Amino acid sequence: MFNARMGSQPITFFACLFIACLFLSTMAIAAPSITLSRKTGPPTIGIRVSGSGFAPNAKVDIFFGAKDEVLVVTDGQGEFKDARIHAPRNARPGEHRVEALERDNGKRAHEPFLVQTDWRQLHREDMTRLNPFENVLNPKTARNLGLKWSYATGHFVISAPAVANGLVYVSSADSRVYALNASTGSEAWRYTTGSFVYSSPAVANGLVYFGSYDYNLYALNASTGTKLWSYATGSEIDSSPTVAEGVVYVGSLDHNLYALNASTGAKLWSYTTGGDVDSTPVVANGVVYVGSNDDNVYALNASTGAKLWSFATGDYATGLAVADGVVYASSNDHNLYALNASTGSKLWSFTTGYFVVSSPAVVNGMVYFGSVDGNVYALQASTGTKLWSYATGNSVESSPAVANGVVYVGSADFNVYALNASTGVKLWSYTTGNQVPSSPAVANGVVYVGSTDFSVYAFGLPDGDGADQGASKRP
Repeated sequence: MFNARMGSQPITFFACLFIACLFLSTMAIAAPSITLSRKTGPPTIGIRVSGSGFAPNAKVDIFFGAKDEVLVVTDGQGEFKDARIHAPRNARPGEHRVEALERDNGKRAHEPFLVQTDWRQLHREDMTRLNPFENVLNPKTARNLGLKWSYATGHFVISAPAVANGLVYVSSADSRVYALNASTGSEAWRYTTGSFVYSSPAVANGLVYFGSYDYNLYALNASTGTKLWSYATGSEIDSSPTVAEGVVYVGSLDHNLYALNASTGAKLWSYTTGGDVDSTPVVANGVVYVGSNDDNVYALNASTGAKLWSFATGDYATGLAVADGVVYASSNDHNLYALNASTGSKLWSFTTGYFVVSSPAVVNGMVYFGSVDGNVYALQASTGTKLWSYATGNSVESSPAVANGVVYVGSADFNVYALNASTGVKLWSYTTGNQVPSSPAVANGVVYVGSTDFSVYAFGLPDGDGADQGASKRP
């Protein structure tokens, strides 16, 4: 006979199991979560935060680290969308926590955000050789710089390093480009071309670009070093490429400046000058500027290659920078020129004691550059008036890098220097095994530079001196 009491036990058990599962499911649905519009970027960058799983019509504070950035109120479903915050100016390189905290009941959700102050191409995206986000090194801490690591390549390292997403990219006269771990200097990958590589790498949208003396411009996967495409010009490529708005611009010793589709390598246009083009193109406000050893600076429409103007210097125009409507141009006629960026008319010039090969850096109304006369100069950007100079022990072909009040530059006297940007006072130097024509890159509290002693160097602060304090506190 059927026992009702016994038969009810399985029903009670499954009912309880169902209720428990429903409860847990409800809890899982109600668990708060947030999403970020981006996962990495420099200090001051904007971030949009969206969240769900909070109480309806609740007040939610959104923090970056311990800093309360904004208060939002959820909708009737406990959600909010596109709350705008910024990575704080003083957020050190490293992983930080973006957290949404509900005021009434302490519900919270968080996501990591990686602060990086990368240096992706010779001129950086601002075309002035400035890292405006550097917040570890300054005139006080730069005095404590020390060697973090060095890496030996097979030949001269003349190129400027590029730093992006935890890797340092550098080319060498051993026909290779190397990708090195930015923290340790260990090799991630290398790529071998058919000849010397003096061109400085540029990194954009997951690709690394560089030219070779085998006549080709290369585009590689920045993570793996796999070749995606190459474009053959008519001669050697000494020029360092510049990437802007999906286009890569590069000069060749075949007298041409090329504009190529950055994704495919398809030629968009080329412009023929009267001489070799081994200077680095600079792109600003829809115009590409480049120097040629036909002794001219050219301004071309960046979309079409149509010539807008040219300015004749007294010798080969070597390096450029563009800032605040002015083109600053180095020349082997011993001068630095300031030209109106729209018309090419000369605003002023400053004469040094010998060739000016170094590309200028323009920061806070000052222009910094080196000369083969052995000096680093700082001029007033508006007038060309000399503010200070610093004498190294030999020629300065390196292009200065400026970050947070410090000028970093190499010299043929075998040294790399850190100078106070306001006064020119020497803060620090390091002696390598040979000349330093390489232009430094400053990223994430570290200075990277090459030397003709066949090595790449990384200099940083000792642990506990600010370099290792990236992670921010929780709210």
